[in-house]
Amino acid sequence: MKSVRDHLMFILPLTAILLGVEFFLAFTRVTADYEERLRANYSILVVARKPLSLEEFRRLDPHIAAVRPIPKKRIATEIARGMRSAGAKEVLAALPTFYNVVLDRFLAKKAVEQIRTRLLQDRRIKRVETFGESRRSQYNLFLLLKTIFWSFIVLLGTVSIFLVLKQMEVWQLAHRERMRIMEIFGAPMLLRSGVLFRMGIVDALVSTLIAAGIFASARYLWAPKSGIEILVDRAALLFEPRDLGVLVGIALVIVIGAVLIVALRNREEIE
Repeated sequence: MKSVRDHLMFILPLTAILLGVEFFLAFTRVTADYEERLRANYSILVVARKPLSLEEFRRLDPHIAAVRPIPKKRIATEIARGMRSAGAKEVLAALPTFYNVVLDRFLAKKAVEQIRTRLLQDRRIKRVETFGESRRSQYNLFLLLKTIFWSFIVLLGTVSIFLVLKQMEVWQLAHRERMRIMEIFGAPMLLRSGVLFRMGIVDALVSTLIAAGIFASARYLWAPKSGIEILVDRAALLFEPRDLGVLVGIALVIVIGAVLIVALRNREEIE
């Protein structure tokens, strides 16, 4: 029973660290996907006195990725409604050229305003309108949540690392006699700490499976039925197969680091 409890005291904090890492990975993917959707749906309205090509727009600002001309015929028809029959043609001839300008990535408000200023400095451009304040507010909320998540993960990880080190010290004390005998016979430090490596690696794999299982279940079982739009549409971002390798790598690094720290600390105390 004591052995099971000792393993749980190691598995639980390590699982907490891995859950925090996976939370951060998943939230980063969701945020990046949301940012890309905002970028694709966001555009700047440009009113030009004469037609301009994409290359001419890109010379004004390199962040411009695409330019979509807005058909003037519909606009002219709406304006000329109720006028004489020749009115639509006259309005069409008098209308400037309208463009929807798409950026290469979702930029901050200040950067968008700088683009607006550069465009207006060209005499061929009459007016520039920027939109998307509601989307920008939602994205800023995402960034705030991301910062909060990161701060929480750092705090949780710090506390959990101390618990992992403490439990590794308990294991080291439990096997002290065996390690001392091996030291007497000239065994190197890594060989003496072999039992700690084995126990730690087994528990690291168990912790990885627990963390991966929780997020895999969230992706395949919970998210599609949650009714939360952002999760239903992006359920695949909650967990990816490559995350398993990331979690295993982090768990092994933590275990190896904890064993080395405890072993070096014990050697210094002996000396």
